[in-house]
Amino acid sequence: MLDRIRASIPALPPAEQRVARLLLADPRSFATLPVAELAERSHVSKPTVVRFCRSVGYDGLADFKLKLAGSVNEGVPFVHRAVDEDDKAGDITVKVIDNAVAALLRYRNAAAGQAVERAIKALVRAGSEGRRIEFYGVGNSGIVAQDAQHKFFRLGVRSSAVSDGHVQVMSATMLAPGDCAVIISNSGRSKDLLDVADIARRKGATVIAITASGSPLAHEVQGPQHVLLAADHPEDADRYSPMVSRLLHLLIVDILTTGVALRLSSAGLRPLLAEMKKNLRLRRYVGAAPGPGSSDNSPSTP
Repeated sequence: MLDRIRASIPALPPAEQRVARLLLADPRSFATLPVAELAERSHVSKPTVVRFCRSVGYDGLADFKLKLAGSVNEGVPFVHRAVDEDDKAGDITVKVIDNAVAALLRYRNAAAGQAVERAIKALVRAGSEGRRIEFYGVGNSGIVAQDAQHKFFRLGVRSSAVSDGHVQVMSATMLAPGDCAVIISNSGRSKDLLDVADIARRKGATVIAITASGSPLAHEVQGPQHVLLAADHPEDADRYSPMVSRLLHLLIVDILTTGVALRLSSAGLRPLLAEMKKNLRLRRYVGAAPGPGSSDNSPSTP
């Protein structure tokens, strides 16, 4: 977060640059001081402090200070630790967990709330109008697409997950305005998924891309109708399976699912979910397996 702000200083107006330099000089104090004192120390007006927060991508001072506090106070470093061939099991455990936790915290502080809100609104609109919500992914991302479809179909919306390249093209061709195409890709460079994004855009569907910013797929979702949910992280995918990206993508799917569920929580949804859980509980095996010499007519142990 601080590195991004430091890099953005030359593009800021002179007054906002003074706010940025005050922030970089003492981030911890900046996160706790009231706006009046921040303005006084920066020699700017209070509205300028708020404008600075919005200029660097946050909703306002409160949102900025919340993300800043998380960034400077977390005990887990925002550093990716590569796994080496000679690492012992204990080293691998620590590195894998640290990488996952650091990536999640980094995403929490960098997530674009406006983009998430736009994605949720598009999905809610499609779900409430009975439109199609299609999840596309290949490889590891295909698994995430299946998880997303599993979560969304429980909300009573029309959804499907497609991971076969040919079926993806056919599915995207049948999209229409009001439908949503959620495309999940770590690299954002899969030709199959780029073709899907292009077809979905031409059919008038809303494209929501969960991928790395700056990737070819990210460039496919430019425009007010489409949404980029950027998931950036350092990961050596050439050495081992991209575990962190999958966790980030699953997290983003959970955020979208929660947002959609809250907006769709009409009178019929909650009773439906309660009935679904009740029916699932009836499928659980709660009896103990009969022991040697026991009768088949013996009562089960709860």
